[in-house]
Amino acid sequence: MSAPLLFPPGDNAPPRHPDHFAEVVETSTTEFLAQCLEPEDLRFPAMPPFGSWVWARDAETGYAVYAVVYQVSSSPIDAVHRTRALGLSLEELRQQQPQIFTLLKTEFRASILGYREGDGGAFRQYLPPRPPQIHQSVYRCPPETVLAFTETLDFLRTVLQLTQAPTDALVGTLLREGYQLRRGDREWLVQAGRHLSLLLRDDYDRLRAILAQCHLGD
Repeated sequence: MSAPLLFPPGDNAPPRHPDHFAEVVETSTTEFLAQCLEPEDLRFPAMPPFGSWVWARDAETGYAVYAVVYQVSSSPIDAVHRTRALGLSLEELRQQQPQIFTLLKTEFRASILGYREGDGGAFRQYLPPRPPQIHQSVYRCPPETVLAFTETLDFLRTVLQLTQAPTDALVGTLLREGYQLRRGDREWLVQAGRHLSLLLRDDYDRLRAILAQCHLGD
């Protein structure tokens, strides 16, 4: 699977897959930084939600690498073009300042939680031998992939060990989204709570704060 340019050519470029929305611009063993691709019309790139699942393929090994978004930011593309308040609506920006949309970038950091070999391989909930390379395409994970990956809960240990992310909020979001994707599967949530209780057996207050974010009544 080849990666498009950050700013692909216009009319001759092949259509992107609907889940392809970003490209790796910085990478490391445990996480990667990706820049959202520019939309075809005058609007800002869609920010991926906090705690959303994304994946990228390492072109050389063929591994699909899975990660969760923990930080999103929008900023000028360089130090020359600084952003200032204009007091305009989005529609007014399109009409009066259309160049604004090309002077800003949206980036996100995603923590790597696992991988699998090829499209039909088993999910491995630990770090891959190598992260996705720079300029690899980044895709949103479809619900069925998230459901399959989160069927096993070993990834929670990795999330709790993150040092750069708001881990408690991230764990709460992952549990809440997993519960909602399963249409209120209380058994799965109870299992996740038990798994967390083992990982946080010496920190009951932290465990209680995380579980309080799961909103069983939603």
